[in-house]
Amino acid sequence: MATKLFKSVILGAPASGKGTISSRIVKNFNLEHISSGDKLRLNIQNQTPVGKEVAKYLQSGQLVPDDLMIKFITGEIQAVGNKPWLLDGFPRTVTQAGALWSVQTLDVVLNLVVPFDVIIERVKGRWVHLPSGRVYNTDFNAPKVPGKDDVTGEDLVQREDDKPEVVRKRLEHYEKLTRPVVDYYRDKGVLQEFQGNTSDEIWPKVLDCLATYIPLNITAQKSKI
Repeated sequence: MATKLFKSVILGAPASGKGTISSRIVKNFNLEHISSGDKLRLNIQNQTPVGKEVAKYLQSGQLVPDDLMIKFITGEIQAVGNKPWLLDGFPRTVTQAGALWSVQTLDVVLNLVVPFDVIIERVKGRWVHLPSGRVYNTDFNAPKVPGKDDVTGEDLVQREDDKPEVVRKRLEHYEKLTRPVVDYYRDKGVLQEFQGNTSDEIWPKVLDCLATYIPLNITAQKSKI
């Protein structure tokens, strides 16, 4: 097995199961998970210089400029040091993809392909306990008492951006913005696509794919975990 630093990206539409698949990858392969969204939120919360700058764009409803995102993510990758990593939430534009490729040649890009109608139906059943962030779904992982949080018994709510009409617009925007990124990586010869309706359906395919690049965590079992 090669010993060179393993570098990867995961792509997928909103609510395609990227978070679930990423957590399983990290658990099974000991990769550093660089989530651009999580890192940005942490910087905003801590009011770092980059956090304050990013917040200005988000508060005005604008996209964070490519040059700012590129600089930010490059710094996060450098902070990981000599460890294999999985980048999640970046790149979102071809400009970002090109800038990343110029400094980090990727081993594989994983693209989760879930039908939009399936995503919309899935999100319709998603309910959240806002104070804790706990997420439930009426189709799977349903709360013990309908409409109530398992831990506190408080009311669950459906987020505005989880409503079907909002989700469909987000998906259409994602398709328009990210399709060129997918094509970019396909042309580079590093794209691997995984189709399915659920994370449990997609995960074994991702697991088998990554196992050809890097060794499994010796404590992990090759199963749907």
